Amino acid sequence: MKLNVFLLFSILSAGLVKAQPDTSSLTYRLELGATGGNGTYAPLWLTANRYGLSSTNPNSGYLRAGIAYDKQFSHGWRIEAGLDMAGGIHHTQPVSIHQIYSDFSWKMLTLSVGSKERPGFPLAKNTALSSGMMVEGSNTQPVPQIRGEIKEYLNVPGTKGWFAFKGHIAYGSFPENGWQKDFVRPGQYYVKNVLYHSKSLMMRLGNLEKLPLELEFGILMATQFGGDKYLKLAGGSDQKVLDMPNNLKAYWKAFWPQAGGDDTPEGEQVNVEGNMLGSWNFALNYYLGEWRFRAYLEHYFEDHSQMFWQYGCWKDGQLGLEITFPKNRWISSVVWEGLSTKDQTGPLQYDSFWGQFPEYQISADDDYYNHYLYGAWQYQGMGMGNPLLPGPAYNADHRITFRSNRVTAHHLGFNGQPSPEWGYRVLVSFAKHWGTYKAPLDKQCKQFSSLYEVTYTPAWAKGWKVSLALGLDRGNYLGNSTGGMLTLQKTGILF
Repeated sequence: MKLNVFLLFSILSAGLVKAQPDTSSLTYRLELGATGGNGTYAPLWLTANRYGLSSTNPNSGYLRAGIAYDKQFSHGWRIEAGLDMAGGIHHTQPVSIHQIYSDFSWKMLTLSVGSKERPGFPLAKNTALSSGMMVEGSNTQPVPQIRGEIKEYLNVPGTKGWFAFKGHIAYGSFPENGWQKDFVRPGQYYVKNVLYHSKSLMMRLGNLEKLPLELEFGILMATQFGGDKYLKLAGGSDQKVLDMPNNLKAYWKAFWPQAGGDDTPEGEQVNVEGNMLGSWNFALNYYLGEWRFRAYLEHYFEDHSQMFWQYGCWKDGQLGLEITFPKNRWISSVVWEGLSTKDQTGPLQYDSFWGQFPEYQISADDDYYNHYLYGAWQYQGMGMGNPLLPGPAYNADHRITFRSNRVTAHHLGFNGQPSPEWGYRVLVSFAKHWGTYKAPLDKQCKQFSSLYEVTYTPAWAKGWKVSLALGLDRGNYLGNSTGGMLTLQKTGILF
């Protein structure tokens, strides 16, 4: 609450700062979305990668209204601020603050405070066509945080433009406003007051003025830590069963992963404190005239297992290929992605909590996106990572866990702009599910998910945009569903 008050004050007061009139702007955005269909859940691509604004319910709707302020000063200083409210029918919250943030920038450095929509970082993907990020992306509502970052590549002096880097460090929290307690059933566990940390470093080699080839590589790490674990009792009451440390030492251990102390469960003392996960990121870009070819890889890991490919290379992660076409009104870009989380360093052969056996592999059964203390790498029911691994909101038993995290999938996306007013995109995905090592599915499940979307931006109605989408799911994991989504958006400049 205190953070929201501070941010609101920043937004309202930013415009009082004296500067040249032509360096500031105040814009607005109004958006109405409605989804209707059949099935147990809405089609996957009518829900996924929409920053938590869409619902898994096959029939839902939302209204969104926001303002954004941007002011530039001399000497490279800049202030950006935004306030975005949303209300919905058949959503996790009937009314919520979707975004509230203030960004303070000096040249390439930015201090960002609050909840803000942030596309995948540091590995850039085509957000309209990609299936999503492995660690964190656009599949959930924005996580409130304090974030220092270099958002764009910064050339290193003395390298003549051949070497550049970008990155960030952030701390925040998951204010789920009672969602977990309301979602779980008596006899099930949930957590409150969980803290958040993430950091990244991405480097780039290449100088397009000399060579049409670029190599990008780096790492992203994220952590859930602190918080309290509760058992929901009959009648709606609860019982605290665990209080994880949230002192300065806990913040340091989130930044520099290490084993927990005596104030943590034994599992944290054997491994690292908190739920730590991340990815190694690679990309290769080749430019041929107006053509652009991009290949990328996210190598996913949890804790120290497979962080440095100890048990085999390239087993789990996401491989992607993107082609950006020269001026072509029918096809602008094509993206293919292959995803695998099936291996997870292999099945567990024994439990090392009660003994050490150096002659055997002791790192296995990683249970991606799940954690015995924090439940799952999720926010308000939606997975923080790739949506082809559906989050707890899809669980009929209301447990806060990923029911299936051993998945292989193929994904294809392409879009075009046949005319200045009309655009389209198509997403097609096919996934196989095996459940988890601890709770395998009775049989292999298959799921087909697709999206067919048309967007109209009329020249005669400045600032208006209408999108009509058809979603189609078929399979025995999420089930069969067909649905349509209408989105009406109006943007403009107040000054």
